Amino acid sequence: MRPSKRASDELRTVSLERGVSRHAEGSCLVKFGDTHVLCTASLEEKVPGWLKNTGRGWVTAEYGMLPRATGDRMRREAATGKQSGRTQEIQRLIGRSLRAVVDLQTLGERQITLDCDVVQADGGTRTASITGAWVALHDCLGWMAERGMVKREAVLKDHVAAISCGIARGEPVLDLDYIEDSAAETDANFVMTGSGAIVEVQGTAEGAPFSEAEFLALMQLARTGIARLVEMQKSAIG
Repeated sequence: MRPSKRASDELRTVSLERGVSRHAEGSCLVKFGDTHVLCTASLEEKVPGWLKNTGRGWVTAEYGMLPRATGDRMRREAATGKQSGRTQEIQRLIGRSLRAVVDLQTLGERQITLDCDVVQADGGTRTASITGAWVALHDCLGWMAERGMVKREAVLKDHVAAISCGIARGEPVLDLDYIEDSAAETDANFVMTGSGAIVEVQGTAEGAPFSEAEFLALMQLARTGIARLVEMQKSAIG
């Protein structure tokens, strides 16, 4: 039995609450169990210098954890003067994941920034961020469509969501919380589109190496979990 008493293929309780920020063009408070992330989408009528006069837009992301997102207070990264390697790696992953389903040419020379701020962490903050950021991006493009700036369906080509999987106590399991993740023999994150295409896979053996059969078992769990998350995204946007 898992510490959370869930079945091996069972997600934590997931919710996607839209419109939680009055100022952002799109926003979503996503909850994967006790992991809560505020995702906001902000539109700017400019692009990075290397994209000027190309006709292409850009989608990027920033990620951070609030000081009391975890059991002990963490110093704000701004106080140290630099972002950690973990933060940079996660925000790049979020940006890549969202760009995979966006037609940047159709977006035009505009930039959308997804800010993912972890309010409370209990494992899977990057996967929750990607799943919630898609909803915020969807609503940002809807805001633009209402003003005749773009056609949302032309810019946003598909859904994208992410989930963690791992091998804990010798068993492949879906959507690990912190207690399970910290003791897992293998830890992996999967990012996939609504049509089932793979965007990114991150997998690490924390102890003994894992076999191809175990990897395929994790992949199947991820496909099942992401399909459920995509259905939740569809339900959230109505």
